[in-house]
This record gives sequence, structure tokens and C-alpha cells, in this order.
Amino acid sequence: MKIIVAITGASGAIYARRTLEQLLASKQVERIALILSDTAQQVIEHEGEVLPTSERIELYDNHEMFSSVASGSAAWDAMIIVPASMGSVGRIAAGVSQTLIERAADVMLKERRRLIIVPRETPYSLIHLRNMATLTEAGAIILPASPSFYSQPKTISQAIDTVVERIIAHAGIDSAHYEFSGREGK
Repeated sequence: MKIIVAITGASGAIYARRTLEQLLASKQVERIALILSDTAQQVIEHEGEVLPTSERIELYDNHEMFSSVASGSAAWDAMIIVPASMGSVGRIAAGVSQTLIERAADVMLKERRRLIIVPRETPYSLIHLRNMATLTEAGAIILPASPSFYSQPKTISQAIDTVVERIIAHAGIDSAHYEFSGREGK
């Protein structure tokens, strides 16, 4: 599979790092296009995260619109925006493609391919909710960065992974993950 990962300037760079690590751990993923917004690198550094490197990850300039991720004919399998700022969500919902992240998301929607948006914002305003509804109606998957506690995570990393596991599954990638049975602790 060929996966696009976009990172915006929203807080939550740990979600991006863990998503990239999980994608690299999968034998199904042959190539990753990585796009960072202008603010993403600043947030990543501020939050003390370091993104993994690999020959399977190719970094794309967010201002370079002449690239394969901007074209439907390149046939990328899925795109994950993690974390997604509400500014990015709003521009994508409005069909505004001023950056490569926005154009790649637009391509995924028009080609009816998987677009997974992981907003990292709280609380949501009515504008945020309407933009997310618009994207859902257009075929995107809105997957908020809301950890699950059914698995009783003991560390922040384990809590983060409850979200990352869902991201990976919705991208169509097989991986081990916690499954709630409703009978834990009985």
C-alpha cells in the first residue's frame, strides 16, 4: 500500500510519530509520502517528538503542488492527516487547495479513496462540527484523537496507541490491536 501522512500544526505530534512507526512496522505498507504544514515542524520540536526515518518515507514540500500526491492518477491508497488542525479541516471542507496537504486531501475525496482526519481540538465549535460533517458526507473518516480506556492503558503511550490502532485499521492495514469484549474484569 501507498499511504500519505500529513501532519499539521495542531498539538499532538506523538500521534503522528506513533502512526508513522506503526505504518513502518507493517509489511503491507510499501511507501509513505510525508507532508508537514509550515507550523507542524515547530509543534513537533516544541512537544519533543522526533519522527522516524526510513527509505520508505519520502518527504514532500507542502508548497510543491507538482507532485504525485496532488494527482489522482498516482493512485495512493489512503491519506491520514494526524493531527489535523481545525484550520486544515475547514479549508479541506471548503474545497480550498492552497497547499499540498489540502490538494492531496481533495484528491482523495474526489477519487473516493480513504481519507482519515484525526482532529486534535477541544471543545469543538459549531463551525468545527459543520466542517467535520461536510467532510464525513464527502466520504472522509473523522477519527478524533480520543483515547480509549477499555484496555486499561498504564502509560500515555499505551493510551495514544488506542487511537493509532484505530487509524491503522481504518487505513485498511492489518495489525494487532485491542478488541473490547465487554467482559473484562468479570
